[in-house]
Amino acid sequence: GMHYTSVPNILKVLNPLFLDDLRAQLDAAGTSLRKLRTLRRRLSAIRVFDPACGSGNFLVIAYLHMRAIEAEIVSRTNDDPKSCIRLDNFYGIEIKGFAAEIARLALLIAEFQADCRHISQQEARMMVLPLHKTGQITVGNALRLDWLTVCPPATKALVEEWDLGGATGRLALEDNGLGDAAEPETFICGNPPYKGSAWQTELQKEDLRIVSTGLVKLWRSLDYVAGWFLKSAQYLQSYSGRVGLVSTNSVFQGEQVSALWPTIYSFDIEISFAHCSFKWSNLASNKAGVTVVVAGLEKPSNRKKRFYNDDQVKLVDAIGPYLVPGSTTIVERASHPSTGVRMLRGNMPTDGGNLIMSKDEAHSLIATNAATERFVRPFWGGVEIVNGVPRYCLWIEDDLLDEARAVSSIHARIMAAERSRALSDAGSTRSRAHLAYKFMQIEGTATEHTIAVAAITSEQRPYLPATLLDERSILSNKCYALYDAPIWAFALIASRIHIVWIATVCGRMKTDFSYSNTLGWNTFPVPTLTTQDKANLTTCAENILLAREAHFPATIADLYDPEAMPEDLRRAHDANDETLERIYIGRRFRNDTERLERLFDLYTKMTAAPQPAKKAKRPA
Repeated sequence: GMHYTSVPNILKVLNPLFLDDLRAQLDAAGTSLRKLRTLRRRLSAIRVFDPACGSGNFLVIAYLHMRAIEAEIVSRTNDDPKSCIRLDNFYGIEIKGFAAEIARLALLIAEFQADCRHISQQEARMMVLPLHKTGQITVGNALRLDWLTVCPPATKALVEEWDLGGATGRLALEDNGLGDAAEPETFICGNPPYKGSAWQTELQKEDLRIVSTGLVKLWRSLDYVAGWFLKSAQYLQSYSGRVGLVSTNSVFQGEQVSALWPTIYSFDIEISFAHCSFKWSNLASNKAGVTVVVAGLEKPSNRKKRFYNDDQVKLVDAIGPYLVPGSTTIVERASHPSTGVRMLRGNMPTDGGNLIMSKDEAHSLIATNAATERFVRPFWGGVEIVNGVPRYCLWIEDDLLDEARAVSSIHARIMAAERSRALSDAGSTRSRAHLAYKFMQIEGTATEHTIAVAAITSEQRPYLPATLLDERSILSNKCYALYDAPIWAFALIASRIHIVWIATVCGRMKTDFSYSNTLGWNTFPVPTLTTQDKANLTTCAENILLAREAHFPATIADLYDPEAMPEDLRRAHDANDETLERIYIGRRFRNDTERLERLFDLYTKMTAAPQPAKKAKRPA
């Protein structure tokens, strides 16, 4: 599309990709004519390629900043000011023909502006006509085109520049006495379309299928932008260069990491720089604001990698696919928890709605026949946990079926659920129609209490929506449960360090965090807890629950509004975080990046030498 993206955001890609390197070379050159002219030769051989160029914003900004560097070189050398930076070294792919024409025109205008600024307006006017060859923008589908054809490998040989009517006579490299051409460099950059898997058109899904065939089995789960990462990796495998792309952060979270990044790494590619999540916006009237990251790719080198967090930059040895400094580990689903405390998904009714009741329906049923109360239990899903109001369900044990069926209203509900299952398209559901008095999938219930956490939660909440429920409560498949677990486990779930882990490895549903027992809880790295550690965490968990009760009937939705969180509850969570983080490193973590570095270090050690799996038991 043709969104005008702000220059500061574009430079978050271009600066670490190559502009910072050019400026550093300029600073190092000082007044040395040889070094300055070497840098100018390098500028003349740089090719910038945006395979989702829209109206050419990235190409224009790259060109203008390169011209500014060249102008500084000229000011120090007094060489001919006519530029050696050629527009036909700027390549792009754009699916819309009109946007491609705008990109070509934008580059011509940028050249004219740079000539006016760095040479003179008079000479700029003389050189602008007749119009000469501009950027090499190809109209087409970037995921279907061969990038090596669009932007083919370059050689050292100088290519004569032509305009619409023949040779332009503009400055050739030799005219400045700069000597032989430099080694060509290609820098791929841009802000490709994002599109999560649920929002892709059939044509876009086919694009991803074509790009992923033989490479990525789980391509259907990928965001559309992942196709550009795959094409970039293939390009770098065939021809040297560097890549810097804007991406949705979901490509670096959850299951997309294990689906995509082993393939990227198989091309012998590494992440050379990264900006962690920030809000990307443009200056259009309808702003396309979204949370994104920026990531750079290149062939492995000994250079330090640059990790940007807000205005801070950290030099590290490696950046992993979760954009965590220092670790390239990919988190895999685990069947057993690192804590020894087993977490299960809630129970799935598959009942056509007949075993589930509202509060009013449940009260009406019990009022009609008091004996039915033993079969009616609170039913909690993610929404109910957040809002603090359960629905209700029929929960009938096998040995009480005859007694339950003796109640006509319950019998009617069972028969309706049986008909619903019998009409299902799924054979497994039809086969259990005769068992319609109980849930289709029963994962577990409690004898004392249940620690429950919603499966989906807003990214705006500072902590996961977890709660403590009584032994009669039944959980739906929209949440996860620790049945009869020690209370100190609640302190882990309700911590800052746990939500940071979940946000990184579990992925998202739209912009919400999507919890998982096998990918989130079971993999969560926790240091060995002493008896005193568990006692301290138990106290912290109890204090959080007591602080909540003090604000009854306020719900989790009310209490964990980041703008309205009660101060006593905030203090209870802070104390919990303080206690837990001291177990990890003896002090509070400075920020989430440090939390993740420690977690991935522990996870790597935890998975380096697998021990024989032991079935987790419910601790007393």
